[in-house]
Amino acid sequence: GAKAYRALSSILAEILFATLTTTSSRNMSTSSSIAELLGSPQVVVGFGATTLVLLATTFFYLKNNEGSSDGGAASTSSALEKVEELDSEKYPGGYLTIYYGSQTGTAQMFAKQIASESESRGFHTRVVDLQDVVDNEDQRSISDIATLDASHNNINVVNDDDGSLIRATLAHPHYREGNAMEGRSRAIFLVATYGEGEPTDNAQQFVEMMKSKSGIRDIYKLEDSPGLISVDSCVRMGVEVDDDGEEEKKNDSGSSLSNDMVLDRSFLRDLDFAVFGLGNKQYEHYNNMSRFMDASLAKCGASRIAPLGLGDDDDDLEGDFENWKDNVLWPALTEKFVKGGAADALAAARKDNDVLELPECPYEVEYLKEGASKKIDLDMIQTSSKHYVQAMDCPIVASRELRDPSDPGSTVHMEIDISKHMSSLKYQTADNLGILPKNDSALVELVSKSLGLDLDQLFHLIPSAEESAKHTLPFPTPCTVRDCLERYCDLTGSPRRSDLKQLAPYARDEMDRKALLRMSSKEGKSEYKEKIVEAHVGIGDIVTRLCPSIVCPLEHFIMVCPRLQPRYYTISSSSTVHPKTIHITYALLESEKKNGGKFTGLCSGHLSSLSKGDMVRVFVRDSTFRLPKQPERPIIMIGPGTGIAPMRAILQERSYERKSIGDAQGPNILYF
Repeated sequence: GAKAYRALSSILAEILFATLTTTSSRNMSTSSSIAELLGSPQVVVGFGATTLVLLATTFFYLKNNEGSSDGGAASTSSALEKVEELDSEKYPGGYLTIYYGSQTGTAQMFAKQIASESESRGFHTRVVDLQDVVDNEDQRSISDIATLDASHNNINVVNDDDGSLIRATLAHPHYREGNAMEGRSRAIFLVATYGEGEPTDNAQQFVEMMKSKSGIRDIYKLEDSPGLISVDSCVRMGVEVDDDGEEEKKNDSGSSLSNDMVLDRSFLRDLDFAVFGLGNKQYEHYNNMSRFMDASLAKCGASRIAPLGLGDDDDDLEGDFENWKDNVLWPALTEKFVKGGAADALAAARKDNDVLELPECPYEVEYLKEGASKKIDLDMIQTSSKHYVQAMDCPIVASRELRDPSDPGSTVHMEIDISKHMSSLKYQTADNLGILPKNDSALVELVSKSLGLDLDQLFHLIPSAEESAKHTLPFPTPCTVRDCLERYCDLTGSPRRSDLKQLAPYARDEMDRKALLRMSSKEGKSEYKEKIVEAHVGIGDIVTRLCPSIVCPLEHFIMVCPRLQPRYYTISSSSTVHPKTIHITYALLESEKKNGGKFTGLCSGHLSSLSKGDMVRVFVRDSTFRLPKQPERPIIMIGPGTGIAPMRAILQERSYERKSIGDAQGPNILYF
């Protein structure tokens, strides 16, 4: 845009000035004539090249901005050209966009559930990763939104990059109701809370943008921040903002105003929204991110379609979501946007079409010949799966049992060498280590046999035509079928009820199909809890033992089967004392099943099967667990069982500081 053009022009001017200055210093001793100076070969070449670049830049800039001086007519026209007129009979509710912030993929799964039901409810739906909002590279759509705002809404909008990104997605003219210039957008936000009230990885940048636009500085305090200034107030106080937002903002007294102090109550004036949160009541800041999202959207002028929904993973997250979706969200959307008899017609059609069909698959599998290679496009990997790419294979250099032989159970101290990956695995004391476990090879063999898959076959996963957007694929490929089942598919964790419903169409035996549908229903929750959750039954057990009639192509199995998630262990070593190794302390999780078999925790079982010299795939995750900055402060540590891990790291760090640096320290008290 104009900012980039001016910056480039300035740089080229400086280059030309430097050329003139350098040549002048060399030639002035023999000639003081400007004519002679301009006639020197160096200046002719430098001046000519710079002029050509400036002319080319000017042409490019004007070409890409033609029509903008004519009241935005050309840009507005381009925005309108993108609008696709929907079939009003098929989609009487219009467009609906679902945004998700997910750490483990559950919010994304819920988003896809709403999307799968949307057509039968009269809505044309798209699902968007919140990371894609801030990664928006469609500069034309950003320009279109800015032009529509300026030309047709007559609103003085503070021009900032963050705001342009958000509006280019949330208020894009393509997805507005009716008139692209005056219509409204509709959005559903499914937002998980991670850790102590924090955003998920893929929502962090979006949350920072919304903090700035809504004026909510502290995500734990959702009331107006002290000293908050609205855009209207800025105008009254004499704040001047140029087209690119580069000028310093000052009030009448000359003092500066920070960008993050500006609240724009009309920023999302043309957005209707609803929010559902995924949280856990075991944590202090229960569902903090969904509460923040609901409050920040409203502060920016968006209109709430339905009350905020809160899901509790400590109880029945899926049940909470289903209740909100079926009894709150869809009724509110239908009442507001599906007019006349269209709602009755859609309801009747849903009853008539209650037939079990194979779901559409967002992926396709391309089998490769042995030795073939394809480049992994990391931009295509879902943000909730980026740990698959970040993790490194590192050798185990020590592993020893900590319990006395007479003590039942097992607690192990393990040391992992990270010396070959110092840049990507650098850690701080009390950070978390993410470990990517592997499924048991015997179970992988059984699943592949049941599904008729060749474990050594190499394949490439590609998005279907309708899913050819960024962040579409669940894990990096090419890989073998063995790697897929061993590293990326959760074969042992209890599937959610919605997973059972997705599996049902693939069961050829009617009894298998009915059993899966019964346990996936609201009425079958108690049976599901008893026969799946409490019995430690995973999808691997279902396809190999319980419902052996399931026939499922690889791409469909990848779609249905949950992803294998990393397990996190607080690092039990000081990064100062042991910068090249990471220590962890883990307990082997074992229990007896109701059928007399033995249940073993996936990750602890995987680690217990490894010996010195074996490789384990790991990555480091930051922690908020830190020592006080003032070393003289006393600390009390409470760490029973494997909770001793971070306390061990802290004591190592404090001991090093006292012995090597000589810091005066307060006392350390550990309860174990």
